[in-house]
Amino acid sequence: MAEEEPTDRRSKALRTESRVRGMMLGLGIGDTLGAARGNLPPSGVLRAGVSTQLACFTAEGVIRAMVRASHKGICHPPGVVLHAYCRWAALQGIEVQRMRRRWGSSMGEGEWPDGWLAGVPVLAERRGSAPATVAALSRIETPHDEIATASRGCHALTRSLPIAVVGIGWAQQAGDFAGLTHGDSAARSATAQAAVLLHHCLTSTPPDDDHTGRSDRAVRQALEAGAATLGDLDERVTDDARRRLLAAMQHAAGQPAQAAVLARLAPDATAPSALLGGIYTAAWFPGRAQLRDALDFAAGAPDGDSVACVTGALLGAVHGFEALPLDLVSRHELAWVLDTLARDMLSETTDSPSGSEYVRGWDPHWWDGYPGW
Repeated sequence: MAEEEPTDRRSKALRTESRVRGMMLGLGIGDTLGAARGNLPPSGVLRAGVSTQLACFTAEGVIRAMVRASHKGICHPPGVVLHAYCRWAALQGIEVQRMRRRWGSSMGEGEWPDGWLAGVPVLAERRGSAPATVAALSRIETPHDEIATASRGCHALTRSLPIAVVGIGWAQQAGDFAGLTHGDSAARSATAQAAVLLHHCLTSTPPDDDHTGRSDRAVRQALEAGAATLGDLDERVTDDARRRLLAAMQHAAGQPAQAAVLARLAPDATAPSALLGGIYTAAWFPGRAQLRDALDFAAGAPDGDSVACVTGALLGAVHGFEALPLDLVSRHELAWVLDTLARDMLSETTDSPSGSEYVRGWDPHWWDGYPGW
């Protein structure tokens, strides 16, 4: 087999970066558009939703978990991501003293919350409620495996979407990250399914390489390939859950997009609804030029922000950030943060800028931005 040319490697790297950026920015603008039910103000800054805030801390926690593993040789990634959610809670003014007792003592004389993300002002502003997450974090001083609520709420899934970037192994374990705060088995299962499907969207044959010339096929093929691997999930996927997922995809292939079908597939603000509604919408509006139409349609779901969040992530992952509506991305208050986290997840995955226990890194500031704990 001929060795890959440098220009080909560079092109592939840029394409991968575009798709990861598209996924992160897509979930953010989807969350915002859905919360507004599609009726955004004609000008001014677009406010981020709470799913987007939490997804930022998931991405940051994932990077810090990888940094820890490189430097310490041992890491429990869900525990590091739980710490990230606690930093979000502290910034929000939620159980601040309890959070400081739990984490601040480990810092010695250092400042907590730490890391660059804690310095973003928007992340300290309330952008909606996440009751199950807050309820679980409020019990942070109890053992980690005892804090989860019985909720199957959508935030378990929407906040976990960035996990898909790191690899299929992480995606398959996404239910463990959801289970930090949401103990319901259907929420954990839906989260793992969403992460696996999203990983396939990120790594599928891109539309430009599809010799049929039809970008819509790339989305459907990625979803079908992901669905075929769901049997490999450690998180149990029931026959009923698999049937409902396949039915959502078949509905998109067999009839015009219908609000009534979307409402039936995604009737509430739960993780399974976010998954099925996002899959239905992305499969029915798969083309690059249809992305805004897809987000507008998803925003009409009973819980439009979660469905549009998943839709934006899926389509952004296939088509790349260039396909996202420029007027929305340029106005979004967390666009730069989402874009930076996307790039940094890739950097840590492929290059480990802070080095490791035995190898000196090339970025002396990386550990300060992403402390490995």
